Amino acid sequence: MRRRDILALAASMAALRPPAARAQQPPKRYRIALVAGQLPPDWREYSFWRAILNELRTAGYVEGQNVEIAAYSTEGRFERYDLLANDVVAGQPDVIIAGGNFVLYPLKSATRTIPIVASMGDPLATGLVSSLAHPGDNFTGVSVDAGIEIYGKRLQILKAAVPSATRIAHLATRAWQEGPQRAQIAPLRAYASQLGVSLIEAYVADGSPNDVETGFNAVAAQQPDGLLVSPEAELGASARLIGELAEKHRLPAIYPTRNYIERGSGLMAYAPDPIELARQLADRVKRVLGGTKAGDIPIYQATRFELTINIKAARAICLTIPPSLLARADEVIE
Repeated sequence: MRRRDILALAASMAALRPPAARAQQPPKRYRIALVAGQLPPDWREYSFWRAILNELRTAGYVEGQNVEIAAYSTEGRFERYDLLANDVVAGQPDVIIAGGNFVLYPLKSATRTIPIVASMGDPLATGLVSSLAHPGDNFTGVSVDAGIEIYGKRLQILKAAVPSATRIAHLATRAWQEGPQRAQIAPLRAYASQLGVSLIEAYVADGSPNDVETGFNAVAAQQPDGLLVSPEAELGASARLIGELAEKHRLPAIYPTRNYIERGSGLMAYAPDPIELARQLADRVKRVLGGTKAGDIPIYQATRFELTINIKAARAICLTIPPSLLARADEVIE
């Protein structure tokens, strides 16, 4: 058979194949970078991250099948954020899921093209975006913070739990004091003053366990009557340790996420529903993987906050929660 006859036969056989067979391609594999200042080895067991993975799985994005997840962390060390951001971008993931404001600044500087879907504090107050409805560029996500008023509400709840309190410590990282969040210090002090309490500013250098313990012990030495914990992801990763230290020093504390109660011995949390936040974040990841530009997806900001009280933790520090406050709680854990 002549060569041109062979080519003609091959072409005719290809034309007879079903369209699906001709178009069949290997399934696409997606690379997701999960980035946080401090990410525990068992991060998949946290309700927030577990819910995100479940939502993605339901939509057909399954880790180990068509999704590869690379987790990045600086173990709470702020000075490593720039290097971390460069490592993440060098891996060329299809999408970056980031937790915490401080890791976002170097990530946004390192890439203008790789989509970033973040869980963050107030993005307007911290200058991450100028609009929630149109965040722009390659950035979107969910905000766990509805503004400084939420800090005031937490102070109010803590004062209701400990009516005799006159001095309350605010535990945050040094980066909180030195970054855009410093603008919130004055109104936070004003809220405390309205409640008749003075605010003790307590800062830790970073979120590493050793530094958290050293900083916490320094706070406890000042003998405050209560503790308000900043909603930074760098502190949230040490939730179990902070709860244990608060119990050790018999210090009533209110926390910004349920993580402190679920993963430790936290007393109270006034926080958004982590499962709803996870659903909203996963929805944005799915839309990005489906081809929507991240900057065109509005940032979801939590509007409903729930009060959770841990009675077991109250007993451990010999604190009796007033019945009026228990009646206000959305959930009481026995």
